[in-house]
Parts: sequence; C-alpha cells; structure tokens
Amino acid sequence: MIELRQPYYELSPNVIKPMRQALQGLENGPLSNELIELVFLRVSQINGCAYCLEMHSKALRKSGVEQVKLDSLAGWKVSHQFTEKERAALAWAEAITLIADSNAEDDVYQPLLQFFSAEEIVDLTLAASMMNAFNRVAVGMRQ
Repeated sequence: MIELRQPYYELSPNVIKPMRQALQGLENGPLSNELIELVFLRVSQINGCAYCLEMHSKALRKSGVEQVKLDSLAGWKVSHQFTEKERAALAWAEAITLIADSNAEDDVYQPLLQFFSAEEIVDLTLAASMMNAFNRVAVGMRQ
C-alpha cells in the first residue's frame, strides 16, 4: 500500500474546498452527470489516478451505466458503446488532458458544436481541466 505523502485536504482546505464547490457547480449545470462522470473517468484513466478511477467507476455504476460500457471506455474510439455526442466529449477531454501534444486543435473542437451549447462546451472544458487538477494532486500526494 502506498502511503499518503501529505494530507492535502487538511493542509490546504482554503484551496480544496473551492475546488470541490466548482465540481458541485458542474453537477448543477447543463451537462448530464453521466457525461461528466464519463469525462472524469477517462481523464483519470489517462492520468493513472487509481483513487479517481475507483470513485468515478462506482458513481457511474450507481447511476446505472452498464459495466460493459465502463470496460470499453479506454477503447472508446473503436467501441460501439458510445454515442457520437459522448465521442465528441471524450475526444475533447483527451485533447484538454494531453494539451501539450494535442494543442486542442479545431478538428477536435468542431464536433462539439454539433452536440453542445457554448455553455456546455465551457463546462465540458472545465470538467476535464478540474479533473486533471484533482488527478495531479491525488497522484502527486499518493492518495
């Protein structure tokens, strides 16, 4: 078992609390919680955050997402389990997560316009960005 390096949630409550509140803001926004959780799970897969993988997989199962869909998430590009809307969101989440390589190019952004409003695109971008921040803290502190 890996030992927690620092209890960051106790040491930096003035930062962690607003981060958690921002996540609650997403949950109350226009995107479905299932889509947000799928994005969170995919971003956490890329970043290798075991804590977040467990948490978001559990949340998706609890909301009724079938295990086969969760099992297929890492291969969403070739899986038949995902809608075109989900594919656009997952591609964008990956582009944001891997931004140093992807530069979030137009060919990944443009499909979003078919499925999402401007507000939803911003929320989707914030969801991926915030999960990246949480992943980096959890992995860095060995949660």
